[in-house]
Amino acid sequence: MKRNVPAGASALVWLVLVVGPLYFMVAASLRSRADYLSSSPLKPPDHPTLDNYRTVLTGGFGGYLLNNVIVTVATVAIVVLLGVPAAYAIVRSPSKLVQRGFTLLLAGLAIPAQATIIPVYLLITRLNLYDSLTAIILPTAAFALPVATLVLTNSLRDVPKELYEAQTIDGAGAFGVLRYLVLPLAKPAIVTVVVYTALNAWNGFLFPLVLTQSDSTRVLTLGLWNFQGQFGTNVPALLAAVTLSVLPIFVVYLIGRRYLLSGLTAGFGK
Repeated sequence: MKRNVPAGASALVWLVLVVGPLYFMVAASLRSRADYLSSSPLKPPDHPTLDNYRTVLTGGFGGYLLNNVIVTVATVAIVVLLGVPAAYAIVRSPSKLVQRGFTLLLAGLAIPAQATIIPVYLLITRLNLYDSLTAIILPTAAFALPVATLVLTNSLRDVPKELYEAQTIDGAGAFGVLRYLVLPLAKPAIVTVVVYTALNAWNGFLFPLVLTQSDSTRVLTLGLWNFQGQFGTNVPALLAAVTLSVLPIFVVYLIGRRYLLSGLTAGFGK
């Protein structure tokens, strides 16, 4: 087998760029403050300690984590519950209105969230949702829905129309086809949507920053900001908070990663 040297070199560079910061983050979080300031940042900790993690866990981190979980789960649920039926309708419906609606939905891919933040802020305040988790969930789901619908639509276009027709002949209605045909066959695409949406919701910063104010509605991205002020120059404690915030979404990625490629590339072979 011929070796692909450029690809191997690129993979090695990527590995260094990704693993290097992760190693620094975890190693620094296991150092004492004095050890961090006196030794090399790339050197393994001489005396690893979990004191930084204890400091973070007793400093309000649990509330930020819970808010992040609520926002992420609710956003993913909304996107999947709306995206799957929408993709099914787009693939199966001959209505021009549905296809035009799909075209209009895809226009959302070209609109950055920053460009709409003032209208979103005014709409949220008019709905009396300001400074609530709902204020974060709704716009986050809205901006994730175009990509999710596109991925799901491409996946469902791969399903032979004979299968849809066979289900209909067997007496299945639209809900039955959706339940027993679409959901099983679109599983890779759904997992892809779940992982993509969860990543965006988990790491969201703009909407939480603009649409929330009180500490009780803070999510992790803003909570880490508060930790930075609370601990001053205590970098090991801040990196311990960052490490803890990364773990849940990293687990989600590990669970769904084998479906990502097939879900993202579905439909591109046609």
